[in-house]
Amino acid sequence: MRKAKPNRLLQGLVDEHAQRAGLGLTRHRRTLDAPVGVHVQDRDGGSAKLSFLSNDYLGLAGHPDLRQALADGALQWGAGSGASPLVSGHLGCHADAEAALAEFVGAEASLLFITGYMANLAVITSLLDHADDVVFSDALNHASLIDGCRLSRARVVPYAHGDLQMLQGLLLAHPGRRRLIATDAVFSMDGDQADLGSLLALAELHDTLLLVDDAHGFGVQGPQGRGSVAAANLHSERVILMGTLGKAAGLSGAFVAGDARVIEHLVQRSRSYIFSTSPAPAVAAAIPSALRLIAAGDARRRHVQALRTCLQEMAAQWRFTLPWGETPIAPVLVGEAAVTMTLAAALAQQGVLVAGIRPPTVPLGSSRLRISLSASHQLEDLRTLQSAARMVGFEVDSA
Repeated sequence: MRKAKPNRLLQGLVDEHAQRAGLGLTRHRRTLDAPVGVHVQDRDGGSAKLSFLSNDYLGLAGHPDLRQALADGALQWGAGSGASPLVSGHLGCHADAEAALAEFVGAEASLLFITGYMANLAVITSLLDHADDVVFSDALNHASLIDGCRLSRARVVPYAHGDLQMLQGLLLAHPGRRRLIATDAVFSMDGDQADLGSLLALAELHDTLLLVDDAHGFGVQGPQGRGSVAAANLHSERVILMGTLGKAAGLSGAFVAGDARVIEHLVQRSRSYIFSTSPAPAVAAAIPSALRLIAAGDARRRHVQALRTCLQEMAAQWRFTLPWGETPIAPVLVGEAAVTMTLAAALAQQGVLVAGIRPPTVPLGSSRLRISLSASHQLEDLRTLQSAARMVGFEVDSA
């Protein structure tokens, strides 16, 4: 029997993993033995820890009304939808949820998706399906927007983060059959916000569509939490809104809302919609309840803003920069990946969990600790964070 040849592919994976480990870029999953909340318990044991990891910005993931709505939805509609939406998977609960979402954000129509990632792929790849199409993408856009651009047949033209003057020049320099500006509304790793009003003005001037990924703004920004587009008071058939339901809404999944002609195009052409089983009926059935909680959540939003202001004041004593912001995302800029992960581990030893963010999620040299605030946090939790930060050397005079 001949000796088997070495498996170079698998060995290459091992070598690549070792290289990434040497650079401090290895990723690990954390398994929690408790529902989403600000105090979590690792399955590996140890004491409960204070968490600033979750995107549950309004603290709704464990709300009793949502738990009951999910349970009732499962009892009425079953555990699964059984098929893709164009076969037999579009149930009454899905139709009701889409109508409620469209009304909530002030759009003509909306469409449910399994994830925000799938929703962004759907919009970009179905609208821009020709070599003469062009997509203009902010350099710090979420990976789902970036991958949508890559998978489309369009020319991809990136512009420097938030640089509207550069974008205007690129719009003049790159004509096309169909054109789309794609941007996050709230940038997930920096917590800053796009100037949506100016972006729409450019879209109107240059006959371009505007895709707004409001994953981190929906439920938090705007009147009654209706999102960043509502906060900017935008009303245009050119705006396509993508919002996620797994963050401030406390559920899972996502939706795209906008002009009815765009939504119908997605139904007909978007592969990630057509060839995916419909979202779980229980989740769809719970969406109207989530929207009612969001609309009634002004006190929760004010509380999160107060926490953000308090955290900003605390960070004035730190040797790392916390850029000013008005969103629940607070990035503590460290720089090097290894230092960032060492600090995250040290904070965990103190009983406080924050996310260490490294390349490729952020550019080289811009690793940071991402503090995510929730309405479930209290001022005492920030004092605990401040004490832990002091213990691990955050403060200038800590030495």
